[in-house]
Amino acid sequence: MNYLKTGVAALAASVCMAGVAAANTSVCLITKDATNPFFVKMAQGAFAKAAELGVELRSYAGKFDGDHETQVAAIETCIAAGAGGILLVASDTKAITSSVQQARDAGLVVLALDTPLDPIDAADMTFATDNFLAGELIGAWAAKTMGDTSGAKIGLLNINVSQPTVGVLRNQGFLQGFGIDLGDPSKWGDETDSRIVGHELSNGNAEGGRKGMENLLAIDPGINVVYTINEPAAAGAYEALKAVGRENDVIIVSVDGGCPGVADVAAGVIGATAQQYPLDMAGLGVAAITKAVETGEMPAATDGKAFFDTGVGLITDAPVDGLDQLSVAEGADLCWG
Repeated sequence: MNYLKTGVAALAASVCMAGVAAANTSVCLITKDATNPFFVKMAQGAFAKAAELGVELRSYAGKFDGDHETQVAAIETCIAAGAGGILLVASDTKAITSSVQQARDAGLVVLALDTPLDPIDAADMTFATDNFLAGELIGAWAAKTMGDTSGAKIGLLNINVSQPTVGVLRNQGFLQGFGIDLGDPSKWGDETDSRIVGHELSNGNAEGGRKGMENLLAIDPGINVVYTINEPAAAGAYEALKAVGRENDVIIVSVDGGCPGVADVAAGVIGATAQQYPLDMAGLGVAAITKAVETGEMPAATDGKAFFDTGVGLITDAPVDGLDQLSVAEGADLCWG
């Protein structure tokens, strides 16, 4: 048993509707950027489902992760075009809410993908990995792998200074899974545990991960556990560690489970990663908007949660007791479905 694709089958069955009626529906997909493999796969899933249902899909993206202004402009474009709904992966989860409200006031259905808005009910629904659970799984794996965690020296590589919800949830989940007492769980950086060396920024890419890791090593060259917001950041952190001959004695954990990331687990770059399913996430979002526009029926949250949980799986080739885990081979078969 694993956490994979919780509830997806049930929703997929509910959206097997008459696609012909959706021919006049248009959906906008707005992601943080157009180059991150996660968002590329998300776009593939959205376009495939739109073609299946006879829906027009328009895709927009920020120029970089954190490009809030371009996302605002994309929402305005979708409103002006009379779109039926928007799938949004927000860069700034607080600042974007006023634009989202304008879209909803104009009659568009707005679903957050991957990254909950702040507050989460600013969108009509969120389709996402349980990002806190994803962090918790890799934190627990790291703690169990280390054994005695009293000597842990932890470095954390986050996204950016705006602290979008996805980054906060993964970070705080990791810390709780590792056994660190949280401060305010709605932000990172206020923890008082002396095992935390520091929090740095990575912008979710390899260059940022390398620079952030270099900064952390400057604070304490003895860091032995590294949390990263995603696998590109993990790859950059590994290069910084390799440059000082420490690549083999530091536990690196991450989130995403993309095919390159799973390959990095196999290669020993990453010890464990929590796998998401963006292809399904986006496809289900397109189907849910189409159904809402055509029938008025809005998607429902997963039981016990404030969002629709699209699943998570813990991928490692060094399994530990007490956790549901998938092998690298299984993760490679599933990567970014």
